Amino acid sequence: MHVGMLWFDNDPKTDLSTKIHQAAVYYQKKYGCMPDLCFVHPSMLKAAPLSPPRGIEIRPNRVVLPHHLWLGIREAGTTPTV
Repeated sequence: MHVGMLWFDNDPKTDLSTKIHQAAVYYQKKYGCMPDLCFVHPSMLKAAPLSPPRGIEIRPNRVVLPHHLWLGIREAGTTPTV
């Protein structure tokens, strides 16, 4: 993914799964399709167990700042990592 939507949410009361869901719903309303990939800072994955919205792969990436989500569509020809 080279192009995506950057989402900021630093609410300490909201878990990461909910943040991803809220960002994905907004993404779908804005762009007309559901994102299938979300990059987050690795520190965000350590906080709590994660149950991401169905169909969205979560990947750690140090380029993404803490409290930010980078959502988009996986590029054609790439396979999801498990």
